[in-house]
Amino acid sequence: MPRTTLPPEARMHRPSEFAAALKGRRLARGAFFMITSTAAPADVAPPQARLGMVIAKRHAARAATRNALKRVIRESFRARRLALPPADYVVRLHARVPELSLTALKQAARAEVDTHFARVIRFAS
Repeated sequence: MPRTTLPPEARMHRPSEFAAALKGRRLARGAFFMITSTAAPADVAPPQARLGMVIAKRHAARAATRNALKRVIRESFRARRLALPPADYVVRLHARVPELSLTALKQAARAEVDTHFARVIRFAS
């Protein structure tokens, strides 16, 4: 049975990894997030889907908002990680977050990220 946490090897750590993935193909774009991807690097064994996030302070000024968005993205990725094709995925917040309650924002963000990852899985198969 797969682990229910997101292990360190399923995350991107180095700035060079983020730069390569941000220059890669744009897979999805919605109201809040854009997902870009590049092929999994050869030095990562076994090849697997890895997540990186760019949540800019200029789009989400409050730390609580940024942290909530990151938790939602990580949870969505964790749930679908094994179904995603092996690649580096960067989820980037590209628009200002509207003034919503934190609960409403989390629900809207989760729905959008789930849709994006489902689309990536659908087009990969």
